[in-house]
Amino acid sequence: MSGVKLLTVSEDEGEQRLDRWFKRRFPQITQGAVEKMCRTGQVRVDGARAKGSDRIIPGQTIRVPPLPDSEAPSRPKPDGVSAADTKMIQDCVIFKDEHMIVLNKPPGLPSQGGSGQGDRHVDGLTEALKFGYKDRPKLVHRLDKDTSGVLMLARTDRVARALSEALRHRNTRKIYWAVVAGVPNPRKGSIKYGLMKAPGHGKRGEGEKMICVHPAKMDEFPDAKRAHTDFFTLWFLGTRLSWMALEPVTGRTHQLRAHMAEIGHPILGDGKYGGGEQENLGDGWGASIGGDLSRKLHLHARMLTVEHPITKKLMTFTAPLPDHMARTWKTLDWKENDVPADPFEVFK
Repeated sequence: MSGVKLLTVSEDEGEQRLDRWFKRRFPQITQGAVEKMCRTGQVRVDGARAKGSDRIIPGQTIRVPPLPDSEAPSRPKPDGVSAADTKMIQDCVIFKDEHMIVLNKPPGLPSQGGSGQGDRHVDGLTEALKFGYKDRPKLVHRLDKDTSGVLMLARTDRVARALSEALRHRNTRKIYWAVVAGVPNPRKGSIKYGLMKAPGHGKRGEGEKMICVHPAKMDEFPDAKRAHTDFFTLWFLGTRLSWMALEPVTGRTHQLRAHMAEIGHPILGDGKYGGGEQENLGDGWGASIGGDLSRKLHLHARMLTVEHPITKKLMTFTAPLPDHMARTWKTLDWKENDVPADPFEVFK
């Protein structure tokens, strides 16, 4: 075990997430271990407690607690990725060049490891995405475990920093598709409730759930972060269900799920925020057509537009629907090509 260290973020390391800096410096440490050390205050940035998702910049001092030596990692790592997982993750690739890789992440596969996520996740399968390169590609952003769709990886640290910068300064467009309970009124608009973590860590995942805070009350909740979602109703079935396009202007945890639930239209299959069939009995939408559809979360990162970090060309990536959502579209006789790819641009 090494002792406590105070390390300075170098200029070469640039601006990045604390957990990514940590894992590059100490590859023997798991994502879950990094999150636990942050949660318990063992890791500090300039003397203050920090979260793994916090951004660090060159010149900051990071307190690193005693760690296992690299020769003796805290948990054994597999030598490689199974043939089945290799095929699965390579089949998810919708674009790749010498700088970046874009996946259509399947639902049920976490982006990274962590509390309760297990050992099988995109980050742990990147060995199968090297395609002849020496280094594994690096995640640039994340999707919730049960959310499918467009997910970017960078093949070099330089590209990772450039794509992270583009995401942070909103030089990107993200459009998600979702099926929600009911029909929003008005049919398009913006949701600007702040978001904060629910207290506790109970069996029902209270500590992983986000609570909405009215914009006028943000000053009363110092832990709340401002959040902004634009929505557009693409199609609807009577008063039961709606096909929504959602654009997260900010990128908070569970933002789309919490925001849609807050306005009374939870996403189909989202048991955490009230979109599960069991939460909509009696005369509600789940008692009829909802009961015939998949119970899986109906949230899909459909489209992402981003400036290529090297060529500077504006690129748009579109991910086909996962199987359970494709079956829903077939059941409801919804056609993907019947709606504009970017309704927010078409109907300004």
